Amino acid sequence: MSHPPIGGAGLRRRPRADEEPVSWKERLQALRYVPALFRLIWRTHRGYTAAMIVLRIVRSVVPVTSFWVGKLILDSVIAAKAGHGSLTQVWRYLALELAIVLTGEVLARASSLIESLLGDLFSNAMSVQLMEHAAKLDLAQFEDPEFYDHLERARRQTVGRIALLSLLLSMSQDALTLLTLATALIAYNPWLLLLLAVAVIPSFLGETHFAALGYSLLFRWTPERRQLDYLRYVGASDKTAKEVQMFGLAPWLTERYRDLSQKFYEENRSLSVRRGVVSALLSILGTVGYYAAYIVILIRAVKGGITIGTLTFLAASFGRGRDVIQNILLSASNVAEQALYLRDLFVFLEMRPTIESPPNARQVPAKIQSGFVFENVGFRYPESERWAVRNVDLVLRPGERVALVGENGAGKTTITKLLARLYDPTEGRITLDGVDLKEYDLVSLRHTIGVIFQDFVRYDMRFDENIGVGEIESVRADLDRNNGTPPVISAAAENSLAASLLPRFSKGYQQMLGRRFDEGVDLSGGEWQKIALARAYIRDAQVLILDEPTAALDARAEYEVFLRFSELVAGRMAILISHRFSTVRMADRIIVLRHGKVEEQGSHEELLANGGLYEELFTMQAQGYR
Repeated sequence: MSHPPIGGAGLRRRPRADEEPVSWKERLQALRYVPALFRLIWRTHRGYTAAMIVLRIVRSVVPVTSFWVGKLILDSVIAAKAGHGSLTQVWRYLALELAIVLTGEVLARASSLIESLLGDLFSNAMSVQLMEHAAKLDLAQFEDPEFYDHLERARRQTVGRIALLSLLLSMSQDALTLLTLATALIAYNPWLLLLLAVAVIPSFLGETHFAALGYSLLFRWTPERRQLDYLRYVGASDKTAKEVQMFGLAPWLTERYRDLSQKFYEENRSLSVRRGVVSALLSILGTVGYYAAYIVILIRAVKGGITIGTLTFLAASFGRGRDVIQNILLSASNVAEQALYLRDLFVFLEMRPTIESPPNARQVPAKIQSGFVFENVGFRYPESERWAVRNVDLVLRPGERVALVGENGAGKTTITKLLARLYDPTEGRITLDGVDLKEYDLVSLRHTIGVIFQDFVRYDMRFDENIGVGEIESVRADLDRNNGTPPVISAAAENSLAASLLPRFSKGYQQMLGRRFDEGVDLSGGEWQKIALARAYIRDAQVLILDEPTAALDARAEYEVFLRFSELVAGRMAILISHRFSTVRMADRIIVLRHGKVEEQGSHEELLANGGLYEELFTMQAQGYR
């Protein structure tokens, strides 16, 4: 797995000015993603979603009902004391209030449970969708640091986006509650609503402003937060532990992490302190507005305009109304803020690959006839001015064993990636049996090609799963059900010599590999390479591409592997990339690359006789064995 560099040059700042909050226009534009979120949540579980909405509606009338019953209780107590009523009526009202409160508690717990379960389901569903979508994107996109910023923000949004729905439902619930409270307040004194607004609007404006600043801070710091994650990985990982200890890297890594995390802390602290101070001042203003309204209510009660029960009802309604309005306004601010984060998720999901199957795409022939032809092919990696390959004209025929030779950076691996359509040529074209590769179905094309790259993945999975990933669709059912080892896996292990590892494994093909999980067994580089070769052999592909397939093998193992390789590729096109000339000499044709261009090609003997680059490289390597 590749990771971003840990040096400062690997960081890219956002163009947004450091202290500029997100504009209202951006916030309103981000709200267009909210309906899409609703659709995703509804598809996740319709029953939970509907229950959540109904529970919120019912809960909205609980506060005003309980306040009104409280008023009736007080008025009944006073009437009973004055001899105008009975205690029986008081107990009835008290029982009713208890029933309302208990019902509200049960509804709140039920709502919390359902939202929690729905949140878990939604998080799982979005994680799956992210994985599926990422698998469709271009390889070039994964090599772009800005793409990783989008991916990082999208990953962070898979957890907690259900909170936006809860927020919107809470707003709706509060709005219904406010409607019932406002009706009562207006009936007694319309000015109370105006005082409520004065009490909460300043605080709302302040929170909105700082919420936007907080989003801007997190947006700008996405590259640095990725850097912090990577430094944590390098500083505490089984993959890096050897070098960290041998090279004494811990002080350097921890100091770099400490410095970067401290910078983020200081910037966040500055924003948090300012937010706290402003919020406190605005809260004082709101409190003054609340007590102004309270004074109005008390004056009416003293003058006898309302009963004590009504006084209690109005005071409770006003206090709750203040809280509800504040919640609605702050929720509106939070919705706008959360929509910005939601935008990050949907921006990633809206990314589209440039390498796709065309409509009515062709299937690759069951038997390739004339082979692959590179016609003046050139390719340049995104954001790079240097051509990886240029003016390449090649013919790769069925049944032919071809070796690609050249110094590092000559374009060998790039050619194989173009062949598998992991990239499309920047100029020129590649044809298969006379038809442009772009006209073939992408799945069909890649299934026709078995490829093992030099930087193959070492999966922390079982032995049989590590081999089965080479042809996962045909073996996944057996692997998932653990129905024994599929014959194709054991055959591939025998062919690649990976089966020679079985005596070390107490659980045979079900042995866990790697140190990440319990009972895992770690392997040497050469042993992992045999497993990687098995992945290529398990696939019944017409084209077999091996990129440095024996780099980690000893001389005896390499000899045995290539004896098998010569037998297994009979009748198939084989493309081999290697720096070992003892390996490439077995090829029918050797293609020598220099600076992304074909320098020469021919058999081993022909190239030695030419006295060109191949002969020079061969002689240099041969001298090392003398």
